[in-house]
Amino acid sequence: MEIICDTLDFRAGQKTALAIGKFDGLHIGHLQLLSHILRRKGQGFLATAFTFHPSPAVFFGREKGKELTTRQEKRKLFEKMGIDLLVEFPLDQATAATPAEEFVKRYLAGQLQAGYIAAGADVSFGSQGRGDRELLQRLSADFGYQVQIIDKVYYKGREVSSTFVRDQVEAGNMDMAWKLLGRPYSFEGQVAPGNRLGRRLGMPTLNLYPREEKLLPPMGVYYSRVSFEGRCCPGITNIGQKPTVNETKAVSVETYLYDFGEDMYGKEIVTELLQFKRPEMKFKDVGELKAQMEQDIAQGRQFHNRRKDK
Repeated sequence: MEIICDTLDFRAGQKTALAIGKFDGLHIGHLQLLSHILRRKGQGFLATAFTFHPSPAVFFGREKGKELTTRQEKRKLFEKMGIDLLVEFPLDQATAATPAEEFVKRYLAGQLQAGYIAAGADVSFGSQGRGDRELLQRLSADFGYQVQIIDKVYYKGREVSSTFVRDQVEAGNMDMAWKLLGRPYSFEGQVAPGNRLGRRLGMPTLNLYPREEKLLPPMGVYYSRVSFEGRCCPGITNIGQKPTVNETKAVSVETYLYDFGEDMYGKEIVTELLQFKRPEMKFKDVGELKAQMEQDIAQGRQFHNRRKDK
């Protein structure tokens, strides 16, 4: 997958099938939209995802900037699904002021040679958000592209959106987040050294430190699994500041894998949260912490064993 970022001087080189969106979370609604451009790869189109960095909501101050998927996570998901070209359009005061018709003429029809454009009914771009579905359709004959407006996806009567997913993650409803995303909510990164307390207690863990912009679920313990190098291992994860043994405010994603003893420092992993177990707690001493960890691990084994039976 080719990635275009931090520049306005880009060219596709061939006709593109283009999907426009923020794509935070890449939830099942986004997947529905992207499926339409992926189908056109067989017709000679370059499957192209067009998004903005930062997102308009963040740039204009409507959101705090916490994301369901970081820029790095989003890139990997796009590549995995078969996107050929990812455009992370740089949003600043100048580009945000681009008239909507000029935006279509210069960037979409011109530099990206759009032959097909898929967008949601609420698509918005250009100065004051005046680029919308009606504008795309009105200009289609002038610039020779086809437009398809994709219907929203609903789950039990509610529109699937990044806001809907974010609400579930912030509430710790990982089962529902999984349904809306089409995959478990996850963190990815390199395994980093921790305080090695788990190792001293006979329960070594893999530590990730999430990026500042990553949306965190409630602090606590989760049944989980970790993927790396084509493997997937069951485990149990603590997200939090480890108040019993840690005086800093740094949040870590710390996972114990069952029957696992390999050296993982520096390796890239993906930690998926399957279900919330309990909130983070402060214990009176390390002995009480160890007893609770042993109980969590035993119950986690039962959770994963039940899943194998389904």
